[in-house]
Amino acid sequence: MEKLGNANFENYIGMTDGYSEMAYQMVSHVLTLGYAVMLAGLLYFILTLRTVSPKFRMSNILSGVVMVSAFLLLFAQANNWTTSFEFNKELGRYFLTEKGDLFNNGYRYLNWLIDVPMLLFQILFVVTLTKSNFKSIRNQFWFSGALMILTGYVGQFYEVTDTTQFFIWGAISTVFFFHILYLMNKVIKEGKEGIPTSAQKTLSGIWILFLISWFLYPGAYLMPHLLGIEGGFFNESGVVGRQITYTIADICSKVIYGVMLGNVAQILSKRDGYDYQKLIS
Repeated sequence: MEKLGNANFENYIGMTDGYSEMAYQMVSHVLTLGYAVMLAGLLYFILTLRTVSPKFRMSNILSGVVMVSAFLLLFAQANNWTTSFEFNKELGRYFLTEKGDLFNNGYRYLNWLIDVPMLLFQILFVVTLTKSNFKSIRNQFWFSGALMILTGYVGQFYEVTDTTQFFIWGAISTVFFFHILYLMNKVIKEGKEGIPTSAQKTLSGIWILFLISWFLYPGAYLMPHLLGIEGGFFNESGVVGRQITYTIADICSKVIYGVMLGNVAQILSKRDGYDYQKLIS
């Protein structure tokens, strides 16, 4: 196989086998869906800002910042996809263009580097920690979140050229990943203490959503090697599967997560005597 350096496997498929019309368009559409949902989420969080009391609004504000970041970088990645491949009329498939840039999943990692710490901080502005120290948890979220993304970012450059490095960096990233899961579980358990039952149920739902959506990311990272390199998912199906997986994970972990946190904030706001419906009536 001709080498493209430390390029993502999407480029190797585009150089050798190319993409069918269906595969190419599915990736293009799912990337478009990703940034469109982030824009819709931004509008939602802006419009619902006043539905929670002032002390909980930082969570909505952080959701808005996350939406802006995700929209801009996913928009850039969608454009990166369309400029990286061109249609070959003779073969009826899309191949890597010699004129454009290589396709790069690094856009997602840059987005996560911005978003992950803020997503983790969000919940700290909604729940009340009964045992843990706010600053300590916040700093640990920032530390593990940033290093999880940075180590994964380095690892993804080796997914074709050096699988040993790919798995080593992925394993290091996983250590920080599990530390984040431990912290989030701790925060949610403490946050449930002394709040209305409906808010407790929503926090339990957030934990389930968090587990499912966050475990999709390592699955997408490993996609080209799930059934062995240059076999299994090392083809256009793996490329489509990876981008769908990343997009579903992003929508769940950013938009749906933010909406559910906002729901908890609304319940707690009413408990504290803040009722937006009465204020506007």
